Amino acid sequence: MKPKRVSPSLTMLGTKARLHYEPKGVVLIISPWNYPINLTLGPLVSAIAAGNTVVLKPSELTPNISAFIKSFIADIFEEKQVAVVEGGVEVSTELLEQPFHHIFFTGSPMVGKIIMAAAAKNLASVTLELGGKSPVIVDETASVKSAAQSIMWGKVTNNGQTCIAPDYIFVQKNKKQQLIDELKSAVSTFFGQDALEKNQDYCRIVNDRHFKRVKHLIDESVSEGAKLECGGETNDEDNFIAPTVLSEVNSNHAVMLEEIFGPVLPIMEYEDIKEVVQYINTNHKPLAMYIFSNNKSQIKNLIAQTTAGGTVVNNTMIHFSHANLPFGGVNNSGVGSSHGEFGFKAFSHERAVLYQSKLFNLSRLFLPPYTSTRRKLLQLTMKYFT
Repeated sequence: MKPKRVSPSLTMLGTKARLHYEPKGVVLIISPWNYPINLTLGPLVSAIAAGNTVVLKPSELTPNISAFIKSFIADIFEEKQVAVVEGGVEVSTELLEQPFHHIFFTGSPMVGKIIMAAAAKNLASVTLELGGKSPVIVDETASVKSAAQSIMWGKVTNNGQTCIAPDYIFVQKNKKQQLIDELKSAVSTFFGQDALEKNQDYCRIVNDRHFKRVKHLIDESVSEGAKLECGGETNDEDNFIAPTVLSEVNSNHAVMLEEIFGPVLPIMEYEDIKEVVQYINTNHKPLAMYIFSNNKSQIKNLIAQTTAGGTVVNNTMIHFSHANLPFGGVNNSGVGSSHGEFGFKAFSHERAVLYQSKLFNLSRLFLPPYTSTRRKLLQLTMKYFT
């Protein structure tokens, strides 16, 4: 990137300032299984654009895609420019022992902590795209039918296996039943009335382990008192779980204790919006938050009183595709950001460069000896410019 001009300050008269963007060096990109091409090649493009060399570790849970990526990359880059390393946890562990200059990881907060600890051994910088429980708020002014379609679309896309998928819903008490009815209707609109298992547009859970985990969340929550409003059908032969809506949910139910990462929507009702703000702020800062409301004042207050990696008003997930917005989390949901210019900067070092003019050097006025005149100049400088 061309060096960026920086506006001078009064105390820097006689100088010109530039920001130079330099590659961080050798970087490691560890990508996930849920969007194995997008979430691998996206960071790679940013890293290459910034001038780095890259070691790329795709997910072992999508071996066919990983093999394709390795072949695809080999046709474009020399191995000393981009090296693709396949393998499981043991390979990732070995890679993390190496002195990379930057590590870009997409995955769970639990593994993110392992990545950050490994990076600390070499004081490597990190970008961590993690996840968490992204809340949805549907208030009394929301267009409920439109909200339900947007929420259900966000939940069934990739069978809910998306880091920014709507995780749970807070709905104003008087709108609860209407929202439930519209969520059911949205499933029928998207996939028809026929057997959902036969619909080619509906995805599956990635593997048996995750299937059992999501099914357990449903079964355990229902046994704890949650009401099954729709869905709940499963088939362990092909990891099928139908879009499932649960009501009468509370914060202690199994489905509220971890990121769902599947097609399950728990619904909690509220009377006062302060309850929602308090709940969100009591828990980990989410990767995304979705607000469905036509009350501009309430929207403004919700954004001001909470923290999230990104927020969408009256839709879900689409901020990921905005080329001019940063994508990233906060604390437990992520460190740093990516996409577009922000991705370029994630893989770059911003080097400050200051040029001193030969004709006018203000700093010489402050060299010793500190005469009375120079002392007065220093006092004036401190008074007006600090």
